[in-house]
Parts: sequence; C-alpha cells; structure tokens
Amino acid sequence: MDDPDELAPAVRSILSAARDRADAAAEAGEAVSIAPRDLEAAFERAEADGRVPVIAEVKPTSPTTEGSREDDPVALAEGMVAGGAVALSVLTEPEHFGGSVDTLGRVREAVDVPVLRKDFVVDEAQLDAVESDVVLLIARFVGDDLPDLLAAARDRGFQVLVEVHDREELERAVDAGATTIGVNNRDLAELVVDLGTFESVAPHVPDDATLIAESGIGSPADVRRMRTAGADALLVGSAIMDGDVEANTRELVRAEADGDGAAEGDAYDAADDEDDASGESGTRDTTETPT
Repeated sequence: MDDPDELAPAVRSILSAARDRADAAAEAGEAVSIAPRDLEAAFERAEADGRVPVIAEVKPTSPTTEGSREDDPVALAEGMVAGGAVALSVLTEPEHFGGSVDTLGRVREAVDVPVLRKDFVVDEAQLDAVESDVVLLIARFVGDDLPDLLAAARDRGFQVLVEVHDREELERAVDAGATTIGVNNRDLAELVVDLGTFESVAPHVPDDATLIAESGIGSPADVRRMRTAGADALLVGSAIMDGDVEANTRELVRAEADGDGAAEGDAYDAADDEDDASGESGTRDTTETPT
C-alpha cells in the first residue's frame, strides 16, 4: 500500500474508516457464497443491442461532489436500468459516500442486472458483509495483499473488478491474476481527474482482459473517447446521478448509436488539440468533475 501521507486527506479518512470496519467485520458472521449474475455476458448483450456497456453508479454523495441525493436508491437503480445500464455499482461505504450494505441488498433484489459492490475493501473479512455479483479491489490500497484478496473473493463466488491508476499498479493486477481491470482516471493522491490516464494505461492491458474506464466520464463525447481508447465498458457515477438518472443513462449508452452529439465530440477534439498545442494539460479539478 502507498504511503498514506501521499494520499489526499479525504482518501486517508476513507481508508481509516475502512480499516475500522474491517476490524469489526473480523468478529462477525460466516463467509458468504455467491451465485453471481454474469457481468461479461451482460456486456455482450449490450453490445449486441447497440448499447455502450455502462455500469451506472448509485452514489448518494462523495467527498468530491456537493450535496447529496435523497431519492430512494431502489428507484434510482430501476431508472438506470430502464435507461439501459448493463450493470449497477452501489456504494456501501457509509461515512463518506452515504452508502450501506442494506441499500445494496435492496437494489440487488429489485433488479436483474449484475450489481457491483463499490467500497474500500482492505481485509478478507469485509468480503462477507453483503452478497453482490462483483466486488471492487483497489490495487493501490491493498498492496501486496491483492493476490490473496482476489483469491478469497473468487472462492466466495464473486467476480472481481481490480482497479488501477498507472502501469505499475496494472502490472501488479495482472500478476495477481486479474481478468477484469478498471482504470481510474482520478489520481487519489491529488483528487484530480484526467481522461488521458486511461489512454496511457489501456494499451498495456492484456488483450484477453476486460477493460473498464472509471471516473471523469460526463458526456457522450467522453464515452466515445474512452471507447476509442479501448474501454470495453464504462463506470459512471456523478454524471448519471445529477438529474434524471434514466435520461442521463440513456444518453451515455446511446453515445455510439445516435448521431446527436457528434458535433460536440468534434468540438471537444478541436479544443483538446488546442490544449496540446499550447502545452496545457487535460487535467480537471474533481469538485466539478463526474466520477
């Protein structure tokens, strides 16, 4: 695991809370056993239907967004699925994201798509908190424990999304046996988002791995950019949660099928070229950036 002093204060607080929850989980219950809904098959069905595979995230709040969404999470999840989401991500971190394992359980009962548990798992005991189809392991946070946690999750039946941010973390994920890999465009040290992160890491991901782009995807143009760079699927939170979740989801899953928005994409590319010419970077402040 990286030196905690290198992480943003909000992230250090999240990790501290995760370790406290891990200690509590170590004293609870038996290991879960999962019969998961197939995430890869869900991606394939979306592609066959002409949809971009989008994992829509039920995220009441976060340290990088203002305010919170008080709607019933189940109603939000159902709206996302109605809009074409291939799968859902549900936050279960309670202190900083307003999530809970109870919410995930309710959502999973209400929908028929795969559900990813989005949390900061740092100990095997945390895997047993709730049944989900997919569990997230963040390479940066679990460090050398990644192979053991990956094996423990698979032993329980979970499909595992291993999140990385750079090539070094990617190499560790591949060495550990990860087959579904997410590249987080958000730098957890500075909480800055740059879509170029995915573009720099994606070429080095093995061809037989499933590759998911995470964070900073806020428009059809961003969807097309990530897909062009090699994303098999996208994980989108704030851009969907901000407003009508069904309409927002539909706009993103139709980004490649609909002609609308092409001009926006061209304008984006032109602006990007101007930035390159002037030497400006493509990074963005997360306080205004979708996750």
